[in-house]
Amino acid sequence: MPESQETPEFHVVINDEEQYSIWPADRELPAGWRTGGPTGSREACLEHIEQVWTDMRPLSVRRHAETAAR
Repeated sequence: MPESQETPEFHVVINDEEQYSIWPADRELPAGWRTGGPTGSREACLEHIEQVWTDMRPLSVRRHAETAAR
């Protein structure tokens, strides 16, 4: 397959607040992000995120809510 027609690969990435995104596999990760799931097609990565990211609140907000509930 010619290079211009190759399907780009992406990483599933996650930050310290446990927020997910995707990032092109051929680019350096931005500061504050790390790989947090599979590498593959855009669609496969987004599907993975949909399955695992069930609470959209940032980690700090979830922790605060847990503390307030006690």
